[in-house]
Amino acid sequence: MGKQTCDACGRRVRVAGGIANLWTFDPGPSEGLALELADGTDWFLCFDCIDRLPDDRDVTAADVEALASE
Repeated sequence: MGKQTCDACGRRVRVAGGIANLWTFDPGPSEGLALELADGTDWFLCFDCIDRLPDDRDVTAADVEALASE
């Protein structure tokens, strides 16, 4: 299972799929997602940070940057 750093909080989380899973039998789930936001920016966020994003409007880079400063 591969790992990737969350762009908001900096935590390293597991990422399922890809070549890393060919050599391991670790059945654990992925702990984050790559997202393209309404403003066209791309981010990798852990599920905890995704849960903290606003859900009443389109999310932008400013919202992700605000998570990092919390």
